[in-house]
Amino acid sequence: MNYKIKFLFVLVFALVLSCAKNPFTGKNTMALVPNSQIFPSAFQQYDQFLSESKVIKGTADAKKIETIGMKIKTAAERWLNANGKSDYLDGYAWEYNLVDSKELNAWCMPGGKIVFYTGILPVCKDDAGIAAVMGHEVAHALANHGQQRMSAGLIQQLGAVGTQVAVGNKSEETQQLVMQAYGAGSQVGVMLPFSRSHESEADMIGLTLMAIAGYDPVNAVRLWERMSAMSSGSAPPEILSTHPSNETRISNLTSLIPQAKAEAAKFGVTFK
Repeated sequence: MNYKIKFLFVLVFALVLSCAKNPFTGKNTMALVPNSQIFPSAFQQYDQFLSESKVIKGTADAKKIETIGMKIKTAAERWLNANGKSDYLDGYAWEYNLVDSKELNAWCMPGGKIVFYTGILPVCKDDAGIAAVMGHEVAHALANHGQQRMSAGLIQQLGAVGTQVAVGNKSEETQQLVMQAYGAGSQVGVMLPFSRSHESEADMIGLTLMAIAGYDPVNAVRLWERMSAMSSGSAPPEILSTHPSNETRISNLTSLIPQAKAEAAKFGVTFK
C-alpha cells in the first residue's frame, strides 16, 4: 500500500478515536495531540520567551496583571467545581507576566501561561478592561484551542495527502494547480473560520469568567469599542482574518451579556 494512503488511514483512525469535550460549551473537540505532550513544550517556549524579553516585575501594573489573572483563574475553578469538573485543570500551571512592548496584544500558551504587553494597558484603561482581555486569554487555555489548532493542522495535512493521492496520475502542472487551490481553499474556507470560531468562543467563555470574578461584562463591549476606534478601519476583511471583525465581536458580546450575568448570579455575583 502506498505510504501516503497508509498515512491517510492512520490519521483518519486517530481522528475518530481522539476527541475531547469542552465543558464550557459541551462541544466535542479535536484532540489528536494530548495535553501531556503539548504542555511541557508550551511551558518551555514560554520560559524561553520570557528570558529573551523585558519582563516587568514589582510595579503596580505588573501586580495588577497577576492579581486579576488569579481572580479570573479562581472564577474558572469555581465554575468547573460547580459543574462537576474539578479535575479539569490538572496539569495547568498558571502564570501571568507583563512584558515591555508597544504591541496592542496579550496571549496565552496552552496550560495557562499568559503574557500581557504594556502597549495594551492604555486600551484596557482600567481593571475591568484588563479582566476582559484576561478572561479571553484564560478562555483560550481552558478551551484547549492550542490543542485544537494542532489537530486542525494535522487534518489539513491529511487533506493535502488525500488531494495529492487523488491527482497522482495528472500532469505535474495540474498537480501544482490543484495543490495550490487546495492550500488556498483550506486556509480561507476552513482554517481561518476555525480560528475565528475560537476567538468567538473565547469571548463567550471569557465574558462569563470576568462576570463571575466580579467585573461587569459590559466592560468587554467598551474595550472592543475602544479597540475599534483605534483601528480606523485598517483591519483586513473578516473572511481573510484569524479574528472576527470588531463590529462582529461587539455585537456578539452585547448579546451575551445577559447570559454572563445570569451565570455569575449563580455564584452570588450581581450587577446593577
